[in-house]
Amino acid sequence: MIKNIVVIGILSLAVVSCKKKTAATDISSSNDSIVISKAIEEDTYKPVDTICSNEYRSEDYIKSLEWYQKKIKIDIAQNKPEQNNKLYLDHFKIRTKYTECLNVIHSNILDDYINYHTGFDSPPDLPDNVKKIAAELKKVNLEFRELGEGVTEIETIPSYYSSIFKGKVTPDFETYISGKDREGKENYAVDAGLLITWEELGERVIFWENFIKKYPNSSLIKKVKDDYNTYLSDYLFGMDKTSTYERYGKQPGKLYDENREEFNRIIKKYPNSNVSKKAKELMILFDAGTPVEQIHKLINVD
Repeated sequence: MIKNIVVIGILSLAVVSCKKKTAATDISSSNDSIVISKAIEEDTYKPVDTICSNEYRSEDYIKSLEWYQKKIKIDIAQNKPEQNNKLYLDHFKIRTKYTECLNVIHSNILDDYINYHTGFDSPPDLPDNVKKIAAELKKVNLEFRELGEGVTEIETIPSYYSSIFKGKVTPDFETYISGKDREGKENYAVDAGLLITWEELGERVIFWENFIKKYPNSSLIKKVKDDYNTYLSDYLFGMDKTSTYERYGKQPGKLYDENREEFNRIIKKYPNSNVSKKAKELMILFDAGTPVEQIHKLINVD
């Protein structure tokens, strides 16, 4: 009788143990299915085309940007610096195109953005729908950027690219990315008018001049030279609404005092630089009463 009870007890324990094991297996299997399904979902997701289309909504572009942000962090960790150089260029191009599409979609908001200010120097008082969009943009490191003169655009938050690629690319690319992110913190110009100071512009010219000297064989050199020439031209001659000289009719032009003072500053600080050489030539030509059109030709910026 006792033997029978013991046998029955052992069998009962075996059944319970078996049930627990089966249940645990079922749970594990269920969890595995969830993981697999998520992986499949991520693998099968396809970002929208970078060509702007009425078929896509703002949410579609945001989701695509989120997907690329996650993907690039994985790819960077597996790549060599030279591979990440190309990854940066591709990522920048994709983000730029998506951002252009978002600017088109939200053009009405951008046009009205200046009206959200309740005072001259007050921050914008955004409606709830615009706050929601701003929050979505922030998820993918984008923001509403007021450029001045009533112009607002959606742009990448400054320092975004540095935060991802710092220490992951070759030295020339890291210098380039950090320089661009630093410049992105300030609005450069709007509606043919310079927004930064002449001194700040002079320092930008020097920065890119030094880049060209240090990395003459960089794959970025053409892009950098184009930027450098634009900055140098703006520094020496100004823009339509912020010129470096005054001119009356056909009379010879006259350099503004503040620009002459800035040219002398940069000549003293960077005497061996190309921009200093150009600034000296420019002042001599203006002082000699050379026609402005001729000065533009003689001071070859390209």
